[in-house]
Amino acid sequence: MSKNAKPLAVVMLSGGLDSCVTAASARRDFELALFHGNYGQRTVAKELAAFRALASFWGVTRTLEADLGFLGSLGHSSLTDSGCPVPIGEDETPGIPPTYVPFRNSIFLAAATAWAEVLGAAAIFVGANVLDNPGYPDCRPEYFAAFNRVIDLGTRPETLITIHTPLIDLDKAGIIRLGLELGAPLELTWSCYQNDDAACGVCSSCRLRLKGFAAVGIPDPIKYQKQ
Repeated sequence: MSKNAKPLAVVMLSGGLDSCVTAASARRDFELALFHGNYGQRTVAKELAAFRALASFWGVTRTLEADLGFLGSLGHSSLTDSGCPVPIGEDETPGIPPTYVPFRNSIFLAAATAWAEVLGAAAIFVGANVLDNPGYPDCRPEYFAAFNRVIDLGTRPETLITIHTPLIDLDKAGIIRLGLELGAPLELTWSCYQNDDAACGVCSSCRLRLKGFAAVGIPDPIKYQKQ
């Protein structure tokens, strides 16, 4: 690496609003490699299209689209299992939400870590936050601290990779404000849990997103179906 070159970071980029802003944040100090996991989610085609659009927007050619479809085959999540309805409304029930995909973040992080080690990357960026997702066990700061330890123990002695979670303490409005400040292309993102043409506007993810834009005082730039 030349004296003025930025270190490399792998960004876990779903194509959603949070991961888009996370990538924009990472760009300030790192060159980007973009990781996307397809895990049998309902909106897999739309999320993949959003991922590719974001990579093109930033001119990032180092990308990995990982096939993790076995997660969808396991079922037991409303994001992947047609027998589990997507929760409607702003707030999900207390406890572990039905949109939790068992051990997904750990599997994603393991795959991203393997790629990061091959690339010689110095960091992995994840768009997790605890305010919007308090029931997810794999979105807590202590979880990422523990996984940093796993990376330290499970990679080559010379490998130095640190997980970064720049959005961990932000709510959706704060994430949107940061994205606007960084010039993130929020219009290219997709958050809906159900639809892949026009966002439904009623699932928990859509409602959180709409509430965030309303708090900031600007319209959401993506298309919603008429209610």
